Amino acid sequence: MDKPPINIVWLKRDLRTQDHAPLQQAEQDGLPYLVIYLYEPTLIQYPDTSDRHLQFVYHSTQVMNTVWKSVQREVHLFYGDAIDVFGFFIEKYDLKKVFSHQETGTQITYDRDKAVAQLFKKYKIDWLESPTNGVVRGITNRDGWDKQWYATMYSKPIQNTYNLPEPELLGHDFLLPFSFLKRIKDYSDLYQPAGEVNGWKYLRSFTQRRGFNYHRFISKPTQSRSSCGRVSPFLTWGNLSIRQVYQYVKDHPNFRSNKRAFMGFLDRLKWHCHFIQKFEVECAYETHCINRGYELLERTLNEDFITAWKTGTTGFPLIDACMRCVIATGWINFRMRAMLVSFLCHHLFQDWRSGVYHLAQQFLDYEPGIHYPQFQMQAGTTGVNTIRMYNPTKQAQDHDPEGVYIRKWIPELRNIPQQYIHEPWKMTLLEQGFAGIEIGKDYPKPIIDLKKSGRIAREAIWGHRKNKVVQQEKQRILDTHTRRGQFS
Repeated sequence: MDKPPINIVWLKRDLRTQDHAPLQQAEQDGLPYLVIYLYEPTLIQYPDTSDRHLQFVYHSTQVMNTVWKSVQREVHLFYGDAIDVFGFFIEKYDLKKVFSHQETGTQITYDRDKAVAQLFKKYKIDWLESPTNGVVRGITNRDGWDKQWYATMYSKPIQNTYNLPEPELLGHDFLLPFSFLKRIKDYSDLYQPAGEVNGWKYLRSFTQRRGFNYHRFISKPTQSRSSCGRVSPFLTWGNLSIRQVYQYVKDHPNFRSNKRAFMGFLDRLKWHCHFIQKFEVECAYETHCINRGYELLERTLNEDFITAWKTGTTGFPLIDACMRCVIATGWINFRMRAMLVSFLCHHLFQDWRSGVYHLAQQFLDYEPGIHYPQFQMQAGTTGVNTIRMYNPTKQAQDHDPEGVYIRKWIPELRNIPQQYIHEPWKMTLLEQGFAGIEIGKDYPKPIIDLKKSGRIAREAIWGHRKNKVVQQEKQRILDTHTRRGQFS
């Protein structure tokens, strides 16, 4: 019996129905096609992945199905590694072409894609991959990249239409297990709602009102939760394309009267892609100090420090509030993210790899190309960027002066007098009694002496910049990642 001919659109981090090149190409090809998303056990078990990521993906696909209801199309979910799932399609169908976006991810996803490419080559299946958000896979430097990126951002977004019939999906062994389906259907009310419809709601509210104070409150842990764009999860999982967001903000009627705020937002869209492109050039950012000279800087592993950091029990209120907040909601602003990494790697003097996957799992907007380069920048392991050592008490005094954020996320400290909210360990026993708290029991004492640990870290990290290997690696990094004499 002849096998039915089909094409496939393989969704990855592009869970939307518009401005979608693979979906357009499938429609233009003319052959009936299926749209699939793979929950791959090998990737699910990787330490950067958490249930909140899987849940956001699931709910994003359900939004797509709702949008597509009128055209009788849907995203078909499979539970299986790519080689096995495509093996099924090759066995049961005459698979002609596969359309997808290029994945800009970790080495494990790149290795997966190389294995799939070999499978397709063996069976003479065409795999057409489209660039993602102006990022170019496989380049060895970024000369001319800026110009190309802007050309992409100013080009017309794709207006996808759907006319082709959907072929019958034959029975298979890759259904989502019941227990797994239950896991990914669950979704905390504290997370941002998934899907392109919700992404547009956030973007519209940003341009209509929320974003007017973007530049004023970007560093504030409380105010930034409403004044920032808050579209990062929708960009991470492709509910919105960078081009859609860039043009919507740039062309909005409120742009002229809020140019400083909106331009700050647009600049960060550029940085978003800039860091992903940097990661594409050198994906070792995930696993090794990008400046190999910093592999020679010895740090003593302290599991108690790491556990306190991960659980928000360090005794430093803003550190603990930020960690508890991101665990609960999946989001904190950039400065607070940088502060958490700085505290781990500088004041606690722990290797950045001891915390990099923990935060990857917490961030609902975890984007590998941003996460690992930024983590290393804040950890001070590039040998190129300025080492930023955030004092968490000063950060709290500057950005949460009344302790609103601290009291929200650390209920133990809600009754602390204002003068002690940033340094509760300074209260006398009598004052603790009046506040109904015992420091060291109800809330931990600081696990380090901030001044002493800061001095030790500065001497070690700054001193190591003179290391011969660090200097050699610095030049290599500049040669690889520099654009006309500037590294960023």
